[in-house]
Amino acid sequence: MPHYNPPLRDLQFVLHELIDVVGELKEIPQFAEVDADTINAVLEEGGKFAAEVVAPLNLGGDAQGCTLDKATHEVTAPEGFKAAYAKYVEGGWPALSCDPAYGGQGLPHTVNQCFYEMLNSANQAWTMYPGLSHGAYEALHAHGTDEQKALYLPKLTSGEWTGTMCLTEPHCGTDLGLLRTKAEPQADGTYKITGQKIFISAGEHDLAANIVHLVLARLPDAPAGSKGISLFIVPKFLVNADGSVGARNGIHCGALEHKMGIHGNATCQMILEDAVGTLVGQPNKGLQAMFVMMNAARLGVGNQSLGLTEVAYQNAVTYAKDRIQMRALSGPKATDKPADPIIVHPDVRKMLLTARAFAEGGRALLIHTVVQLDKALAHPDEDVRKEADDEVALLTPIIKAFITDNGWLATSHCMQVYGGHGYIHEWGMEQFVRDARINMIYEGTNTVQSLDLLGRKILGDNGKKLKAFGKKVAAFVEDEGVREDMQEFINPLADLGDKVTKLTTEIGMKAMGNADEVGAAAVDYLRVVGHLTFAYLFARMAKVALDAQKAGNTDPFYAAKLHTARFYFAKLLPETASLIRTCRAGLQPLMAMDEQLF
Repeated sequence: MPHYNPPLRDLQFVLHELIDVVGELKEIPQFAEVDADTINAVLEEGGKFAAEVVAPLNLGGDAQGCTLDKATHEVTAPEGFKAAYAKYVEGGWPALSCDPAYGGQGLPHTVNQCFYEMLNSANQAWTMYPGLSHGAYEALHAHGTDEQKALYLPKLTSGEWTGTMCLTEPHCGTDLGLLRTKAEPQADGTYKITGQKIFISAGEHDLAANIVHLVLARLPDAPAGSKGISLFIVPKFLVNADGSVGARNGIHCGALEHKMGIHGNATCQMILEDAVGTLVGQPNKGLQAMFVMMNAARLGVGNQSLGLTEVAYQNAVTYAKDRIQMRALSGPKATDKPADPIIVHPDVRKMLLTARAFAEGGRALLIHTVVQLDKALAHPDEDVRKEADDEVALLTPIIKAFITDNGWLATSHCMQVYGGHGYIHEWGMEQFVRDARINMIYEGTNTVQSLDLLGRKILGDNGKKLKAFGKKVAAFVEDEGVREDMQEFINPLADLGDKVTKLTTEIGMKAMGNADEVGAAAVDYLRVVGHLTFAYLFARMAKVALDAQKAGNTDPFYAAKLHTARFYFAKLLPETASLIRTCRAGLQPLMAMDEQLF
């Protein structure tokens, strides 16, 4: 059975030594009194909850899965999930970053994301039940009426109720403009909603007293396409004016999807038959409101793969130190044993260090981005909010796609470390691989994220967002480039920054002649820019570690951080050379072959 130890030391390093989260957020009034000790204490307790309450349920939950009573349409989560959720609610964990006006604790989103990394390492399937509720909360907090907020936010904040988002339908995935679910206006101001939604994570379960579904649907006079989509609150049980639960609504689970992974989470086909809903925001403007939840979910999915990368790495390291197999090519290392532990073999080291680098780089990128999100949502200076919001917009598709691609690679490498044992369920590694695979698909496939990054976020504003991020990189290069001990990090970072600028210009010029050039380059391009963000953050982490050592700090943590950074620059960053080359190969090799020849 796999184990999990919360990476508190690295979380604290990124939060306080790399980013200085307290200093970054002190100008935001509601965070002015939040200090490092408070953050550390919350995360320490959160780590205990993840490791001691949630993690032990992961392997069994995967084997057992969820069950649907077809007569009552009720879904039962795996054994222990409901009790763990009750402890989660009792501990006040759902309220960490929620508005105190609705019972929240008012801590930064950054703290909540760090907590969720640990939950995802412990048990991604379980974490998806409360996880989607944060997105529903954010969407209603931003776009709900005062009455809707008063009715739903306190229960979402406390965790008494959970939330979902119901977007996809059998005939349409990401292309929501094709959706057919109908919303008929009623005399009392509500709507009767009819249709079918699929792939709804945590769509039905027995963990909470009510489930608040946010449903996209069309009004009778709605224009075609995405401009004719409205958003509705459709609770599992109708909610009375005093906030109590009323009659069963006309929405139910018709079937559970039989999936490759995340078996412990109920992925539902939801049937709506004259379900009562209330409009969120303006008619035909539903995507604007839903994007609040979708963007939160995209950050959350990146966090899921970060969590899986970390836990897979931890277990693979333990195994590699214990498992003896063959002798090192350079001669025996464990002379008291009949063979050497496999961690002495170079390729095992490469697999372990790849996972470690992807975990540490992903953690730094995610925390960096969510600090900017906290600024974008609450900083008193409008210019700071706008600058931070632009950076979050740029980095969100990178977090979703780059970290999940890396998570798939990392978990696969870690399973490989185990050899044949990695393929066996009881060791837990093959589950991490299966669970990681969905993260590249849902909440907008990674190709969609790549198109969003290159087509909308970069070329769509003539590179404004990318240039702003590039200025941060350039300033760091200029400040630290004079240091001899930083050359091994600064030089490749500066070189990649120049290459990204040239590549972006080249693709933009090609796209002016044929927009499909964006589609041909986008996936490889996102990975190049993902590496730029990692190289920037690893160089910064290396600087912190070098400075600590120069100051006489002998903590081996800093030596390990430098080793990981050096491995990243030597063994992983060079991938960008081939990616840039394939980007430049352009559209012709992909589209030249006649369809009939496929």
